[in-house]
Amino acid sequence: MTDQLILGQTLRFSADPFEGDVEAAAHVSARGGVLVRDGRIAAIGEADDLRRENPQAAVTDHGDHLITAGFVDAHMHYPQTAMIASWGKRLIDWLNTYTFPEEMRFDDRAYADDIAGRTLDLALANGTTTLTSFCTIHPQSVEAFFEAANARSMAVIGGKTCMDRNAPDGLRDDAKTAYDDSKSLLEKWHGRNRISYAITPRFSPTSTPEQLDALGALWAQHPDVLMQTHLSEQLDEIEWVRGLFPDARDYLDTYEKFGLLGERGLYGHAIHLEPREIDRLTEVNAAVVHCPTSNTFIGSGLFDMAGLKARGIRTGLATDTGGGSSFSMLRTMAAAYEISQLRGTALHPAQLMWLATEGSASALHMTGEIGSLNVGAMADLAVLDLASTPAIAQRANRANTLWEALFPTIMMGDDRAISKTYISGRPV
Repeated sequence: MTDQLILGQTLRFSADPFEGDVEAAAHVSARGGVLVRDGRIAAIGEADDLRRENPQAAVTDHGDHLITAGFVDAHMHYPQTAMIASWGKRLIDWLNTYTFPEEMRFDDRAYADDIAGRTLDLALANGTTTLTSFCTIHPQSVEAFFEAANARSMAVIGGKTCMDRNAPDGLRDDAKTAYDDSKSLLEKWHGRNRISYAITPRFSPTSTPEQLDALGALWAQHPDVLMQTHLSEQLDEIEWVRGLFPDARDYLDTYEKFGLLGERGLYGHAIHLEPREIDRLTEVNAAVVHCPTSNTFIGSGLFDMAGLKARGIRTGLATDTGGGSSFSMLRTMAAAYEISQLRGTALHPAQLMWLATEGSASALHMTGEIGSLNVGAMADLAVLDLASTPAIAQRANRANTLWEALFPTIMMGDDRAISKTYISGRPV
């Protein structure tokens, strides 16, 4: 396969910009390039040097557009794509009114195929190259998601959502079917092409202790896979959990006591955490996932980015479609900035871009494979037009640094800012 040279401004990271000097962690080239060989990044550097050293490479020049790693969405629900931006009150009302009726439709494989393809295409149009998704209780919903990703050569993570109580007829399994279905899907798909499986209890209120125990046993048998769930999203949800698990020390303990707390655990939202929960997440090196547009849309609360990062907790960023109100990781970064402002911390543009790429990849234990513009990573790329609308352009034109030019796109950008998306070096 012919080497491909993709030119433009480039942004990559060599360290976590939440640790130490923010700008020292980021490396910017005003006229850089990425050399792609066999789907991976073979070199990154200055455009003139790369052209001279690789005269046979096919060249695509994006001018002054910014080349970055493709965005990594660390928590979403592809079955909720069709019902995104549905008016609602609180989390539990919203689940019962919109989510559960929509998820019941995924017993129809044709419908699942349609929504899976639609979701991935919307993600790619927004520069997102990896999704981590909850599916439904129906095994065919997982098959549809993975097959759609395979057709697009995308790296995705997903799993059968397990629920055996506090859900309507047609959306409940039991401890045995949750274990058996998850095990079968895991053994079929995990590690196949760019697919990773995640054991997926929706959250402890919709699983009996018996089901949580069965899924904990499955994770113990397959410790290399991820486990994804929800944690401490809303205060009334936490009260519900206390009533369902009166012997638990806190919400996290409803997972921990059943073997569902570990380094490869992904805990979505994690807004209203108790000190013990923070300590345990830190001790086991688990990851939390910030879902800012969802947290504001459903009125859940203000995630403590600065506090959790100060404790060294690995943190990803996510749209949480369709509780989240946008498929765009740019809009998600903007909401993350605004929530941090309300908590007294102004996140730097480098920190926001890192969260949406390297940070999410780290949460997924895929550092160096996705979300990276460094040598050896898959060439999943997003190319940003930093003047995609008149309002953004007039502000960017006054910029003296890349950060000043990029920040208006983070705060006001959407799919129009995505000039091109690449999967394994191939333009979408």
